[in-house]
Amino acid sequence: MNSGATVSFHTLGCKLNFAETSTIARQLKNAGFQKVEFEDGADVVVINTCSVTENADKECKTIVRRAQQANPESFIAIIGCYAQLKPEEISSIDGVDLVLGATEKFNLPHYLNDLSKKELAEIHSCEIIEATSFTSGYSFGDRTRAFLKVQDGCDYSCSYCTIPLARGNSRSDTIDNVVKNAYAIAEKQVKEIVLTGVNIGDYGIFDTKSMKHESDFLSLVKRLDDVEGIERFRISSIEPNLLTDEIISFVSTSKRFVPHFHIPLQSGSDKVLALMRRRYKRNLYVERVNRIKAVMPDACIGVDVIVGFPGETEEDFMDTFRFLNELNISYLHVFTYSERENTDAALMPGVVPIQERKRRNKMLRILSEKKKNLFYSEYLNNEYTVLMEEENKDGHLSGFTSNYIRVNIPYDPAFVNQLVRVKLESFNGGLSVNSEFLEVVEENKYHSN
Repeated sequence: MNSGATVSFHTLGCKLNFAETSTIARQLKNAGFQKVEFEDGADVVVINTCSVTENADKECKTIVRRAQQANPESFIAIIGCYAQLKPEEISSIDGVDLVLGATEKFNLPHYLNDLSKKELAEIHSCEIIEATSFTSGYSFGDRTRAFLKVQDGCDYSCSYCTIPLARGNSRSDTIDNVVKNAYAIAEKQVKEIVLTGVNIGDYGIFDTKSMKHESDFLSLVKRLDDVEGIERFRISSIEPNLLTDEIISFVSTSKRFVPHFHIPLQSGSDKVLALMRRRYKRNLYVERVNRIKAVMPDACIGVDVIVGFPGETEEDFMDTFRFLNELNISYLHVFTYSERENTDAALMPGVVPIQERKRRNKMLRILSEKKKNLFYSEYLNNEYTVLMEEENKDGHLSGFTSNYIRVNIPYDPAFVNQLVRVKLESFNGGLSVNSEFLEVVEENKYHSN
């Protein structure tokens, strides 16, 4: 019915959102829509939202205004976490025509038969306990690597987090279906896949008859390691209490999984970790880092940290700072705590002033640059294999080594989406390494780096 109608997409937030946006884009293509760039002013604009922080909510409103500027007649549909958490608030934004909650976003084509602008936005939401099904998906075409969704939702109850309220309980795809999707990605000549979900270490299918898990994350990783056509798999963020010795050991000897881990810490203070309701203490985190480095000395380890959590004193923060400074990690993702409605943390005493939160954030970002500089400098004058991306930046192509060092070489379109062997030569301010090009690599020739 909408054959020839155009659609554009804008995605906010995490890798999982990108995987889901790409899946919905394929649905709409099959329904007759033609995908165009966001700035082109499409007939339909789909905004996939995030609501981890207050800034993500504000950004959604900004994107709606941009869509209206490109085409005042665009039919605007909002999906994603913000749409599930605050559908009424979104429906009041000028220009929004449709708001779909967690159970309806993958039914978007069904709601696009009438593209006329609405005086009042339609809302199709649900109680989050109704979000029990799993819809598989993966991203393709937006980046050199693909994001493959293996898990959704979360059974944890961290005191600051709205994700369980936005996505529901933990649920997973079957191993067979994940492998099938990985092969589908390989057929598109994609060489790297990032496994993504809300809490991927909790991956598993539970058999209600036997009351046992039929599969777990290690079983999934082992099956994916045999997928032909994919050169690299990366594990996205994984909780330290779910990153087992067995997973670490397998990655260290695998054919395709790379030595790169992103492990949320959130605080280096056991007191604050308890307030956050995290499921570990910092000693466990140290054990995980030390175990990785023992079997993969060149591994890159990224860390999520939240600063300014209620009750975090200056002493607590400095405890975190010293802990991270001494830890053998590679970089930090630093988040400034922001109050979220319907979370226990929003009602906790000991609120940290905004300016103090910003100061702590800045201190850890400076520390992150120092950590990254040190990590990068350790690999100068060594040879590495890099998967090159496609964007031409000031006459250079960039890409990543298996252990997540960003590398630049002179631009040549023949190297796009190719594995190339380089020698790391000069280090550039924590952002990249300039390299001498050596050769295009035969697939599967180099696994160690």
